[in-house]
Amino acid sequence: MTIRPLADRVVVKSVEVEETTSSGIILSASAQEKPQVAEVVAVGPGGMVDGNEVKMYVKVGDKVITGKYSGTEVKLNKEEYTIVRQSDILAVVE
Repeated sequence: MTIRPLADRVVVKSVEVEETTSSGIILSASAQEKPQVAEVVAVGPGGMVDGNEVKMYVKVGDKVITGKYSGTEVKLNKEEYTIVRQSDILAVVE
């Protein structure tokens, strides 16, 4: 089973970042804030959204920064994904 986003939606998967404090303590995933850096897994076709033409600027494989609490979290095949609108993506990490 796969996820195919519609319109201006983008499916992203959080990138696991090992966080180390300045004193060298490694924080577990549960002790960290929700990661804002994610990898694009699927991109919708764009098109007309709310009467406006939307062109998709991100592509599969891009690393992006999303809004902290944006999107809808879904779980599929034991993997967690977030579906966001392209407008919720703040930047592409290069």
